[in-house]
Amino acid sequence: MRAGIVILPEYRWRDAEPKWRAAEEYGFDHAWTFDHLGWSSLVDGPWFGTVPTLTAAALATSRIELGALVASPNFRHPVSFVRELTALDDMSNGRFTLGVGAGGAGAGDYDTTVFGPSPGVARRGTRFREFVELLDALLTSDTVTSEGEFYTAVNAHSAPGCVQRPRMPFVVAANGPRAMRIAARFGQGWITTGTPSETLEQWWESIAQAARRFDEALGEQGRRDVRRFVQTDAAPVYSLSSVECYREFLGRAGELGFTDVVAPWPRREGVFAGSERVLEAVAADVLPDLHTQSGVRRP
Repeated sequence: MRAGIVILPEYRWRDAEPKWRAAEEYGFDHAWTFDHLGWSSLVDGPWFGTVPTLTAAALATSRIELGALVASPNFRHPVSFVRELTALDDMSNGRFTLGVGAGGAGAGDYDTTVFGPSPGVARRGTRFREFVELLDALLTSDTVTSEGEFYTAVNAHSAPGCVQRPRMPFVVAANGPRAMRIAARFGQGWITTGTPSETLEQWWESIAQAARRFDEALGEQGRRDVRRFVQTDAAPVYSLSSVECYREFLGRAGELGFTDVVAPWPRREGVFAGSERVLEAVAADVLPDLHTQSGVRRP
């Protein structure tokens, strides 16, 4: 089991940098930030760009895996985005992982509404497939020409390519069957948040059901060796509310075959409200055991 942490891009760098450094010093295996233009109840507050934030984090750290959760077609074009991704991969010396997802929809999703009306569900699925296919092609080929329903690339160059070969890993967010097929085909990892639930037991059941569906999608592709991430943001209980709660999340995820758990950094109030003292206790009492069990030594 590997442990990850999400640091929202809401802090000025003088306040954010210590968190990214601490994530590495605490012994987390990976650290992420959200890739949105604005998010949920925090849409009216401060919010910084994902790529600059991760670039600064790459220069402030040396070991920890870094990533975006999750880039989507809602405001990204693969050709321009690939230039940013290869720079991130280079500046992190191959520590960057790309999370990709179809993106939200509807009146509650700022990434969608800020640009006006969005495609319907069926067309969003097609757009997501095109998005991932073109990202994959651009990151693994010197030159790409492609024309789809949503994206066109004409003689698009991608030099110098990724530090990681053949490209940086993709972690694909998927709950539905179409997205799961994309995850099973292109992903080195799959991530789920489950479905919103009133009780924690209901939420874990939604996670279990998603895991079973992903098993089927992997079987169709003849694949097995794919990392499985559970992101705890949507759980009805904050996963870092206590050390015991966090241990339970890790245990339940492991029982369902997940390899990675990603939890949000505690905030002072509102969404993900919690105490950094719990985070410190997790770092002292839980993470060393994970590394011992996996045979990984941390500096």
